[in-house]
Amino acid sequence: MVMKKVLFLCTGNSCRSQMAEGLVNHDFAGRLEAFSAGTAPHGLNPKAVAVMAEIGIDISGHSSDHLSKYQGERFDYVITLCGDANETCPLFFGGVQRIHMGFEDPPRFTGTEAEVMAVYARVRDEIRRQMREFFDRELA
Repeated sequence: MVMKKVLFLCTGNSCRSQMAEGLVNHDFAGRLEAFSAGTAPHGLNPKAVAVMAEIGIDISGHSSDHLSKYQGERFDYVITLCGDANETCPLFFGGVQRIHMGFEDPPRFTGTEAEVMAVYARVRDEIRRQMREFFDRELA
């Protein structure tokens, strides 16, 4: 079986797209190969790394990459996770299935450390649930 490739796009490639990449590579190992990039990458978010570690997935070695790194590569799916990336995603990803799945941006949330981390965990779990539902259907 040929593994399908998915690219997750967000503006900063620091949080949601990084979590999605880690979750899909973990949950669909051997069936999907996930990558992530940003339209304006600004580094890996340590809170995203922490909430992924809580569920046994290590993304600490991920890099925050500009989407130009993947120009010319073939993907089966390009999934935008924030409105800005959805609007600014270039057309060079022609011929692939472009999907938008919007999720709340955890770094925008303010509160106590516990409240902030709860938002990161909730968004992580929402991403996992949506990816499982979508790819279980797609790969059936």
